Amino acid sequence: MFGSKLRFDVAERALWTGAQGALGVLITDLADVSMWWAAPIALVLASAKSWVAGRFGALGTGSTLPKALDPATPPRTVGPGPATGYPEDPLTP
Repeated sequence: MFGSKLRFDVAERALWTGAQGALGVLITDLADVSMWWAAPIALVLASAKSWVAGRFGALGTGSTLPKALDPATPPRTVGPGPATGYPEDPLTP
């Protein structure tokens, strides 16, 4: 299951990076400025994407993937969790 989520995460990152780079190049071309401005523009777009993802995506992940496909989303637990009196970490004495 983690493998399929990882593929979605890699695809999402690659698509967003490609889109940000392409938009940076397009904006510099349309504005008729030096191509050296494409990288800072792409960085601003990446920051904007992170801000939007933080508001609309899964909380704390910066991802625009739905929770079911995001590998950073913790797995759902069933039941009340660890029994009272038992340590959280099985290696703790």
